[in-house]
Amino acid sequence: MSTQQDSNSVDTSSPATNAPKKSGLATTAQTQRASFTTAIGLVIEREVMVRLKSKAFMVSTLLSIVLFGALVAVSGSLPSLFSSTDKVAVTSAGAQAVEGIDGIELVSVDSTDEARTMVTSEEVAAAVVEDPASPVGVTVIAERSAPESLTGALSQVPTVELLDPHAPDPGLTYLIGLGLGLVFFMSAVTFGTTIASSVVEEKQSRIVEILLASTSARVLMFGKVLACSILAFAQIGLTALSVLLGAAISGNDLVLGKVTEPIGWFIPLFIVGFVMIASLYAAAASMVSRTEDLGSTSSPIMMLIFLPYMAVILFSSNETVMAVMSYIPFSAAVAVPMRVFLGTIEWWEPLVSLLILAVTTILALLLATRIFERSILQSGPKVSWKQALSRSKK
Repeated sequence: MSTQQDSNSVDTSSPATNAPKKSGLATTAQTQRASFTTAIGLVIEREVMVRLKSKAFMVSTLLSIVLFGALVAVSGSLPSLFSSTDKVAVTSAGAQAVEGIDGIELVSVDSTDEARTMVTSEEVAAAVVEDPASPVGVTVIAERSAPESLTGALSQVPTVELLDPHAPDPGLTYLIGLGLGLVFFMSAVTFGTTIASSVVEEKQSRIVEILLASTSARVLMFGKVLACSILAFAQIGLTALSVLLGAAISGNDLVLGKVTEPIGWFIPLFIVGFVMIASLYAAAASMVSRTEDLGSTSSPIMMLIFLPYMAVILFSSNETVMAVMSYIPFSAAVAVPMRVFLGTIEWWEPLVSLLILAVTTILALLLATRIFERSILQSGPKVSWKQALSRSKK
């Protein structure tokens, strides 16, 4: 009996019995994190799927695609929708004077008195009758005011010499700047806020600690930035296709022709600039532990986007200001395409602007990564930009 007990005790402490335990510990200790590309791919997939399952994101995307496409599709018929045709009573002499004027419907009358009666009864908006004393040989009769299309056509117009018949329309230039600026501003703020909210939510719920156990903070930040960049580019790309389709339907030569080159420069500038903004938003979110504090750290980024955007819109006709704004990273995406449209830019300037923006984006990524790595696990009071920058230098 004692012999069996001794043998059992020996077996329990034998190396063979403990081998599986040692093997398991060794396996756990030797477990390595996924490679950089694999980990970042998983983060991107997770972020993209979360956004695609969001009803708010899908609805806003569909609305922007349909709205912009529909506006361009009906742009060709808008003038006729808002134009009106005025009835005008004319005598024989009056009919000759207004022949060929658009926007009026002629109603023949036999005498001036009949024309006055129709104007008084509001059967017609105005009347054109013969008047030998008038410089143009006719007189316009109206109750309160005559149609502008009528009086304008009958007015004596001086000779006009056009120095540049193909010069860009100032109103059109303003609309192009407003449109491109709005796309950049809204996309940067919307998707930048999306990244920031995602970081704060994961940090507040402690999910980030679980994520960092299997990957690095750098991978997590890069994955979030790239995921939102992909979604932003996809949304804008689909909207652009919708606009081009609407232009093809309406035969809008402006969209299909004159703005093609400006949009061609806007796309790369937007892509690089958006990555810069997105990385700064991720860094801003890592410095707070509550959603309520996010506004204080992200407001400086919003101002960096908003102020140059407003400057480009307000000074679109000032060549000097626009030239300077072309080399500022936060405004280059709007200023360069506008100068291309106006024809006031040299061929090499967009390349220099893109290079400056690319270098700035790389520096912003490096800085944002250091801030993110040092702040993502910080809890408690928010960290200011000054504190975060001083930490990142250590």
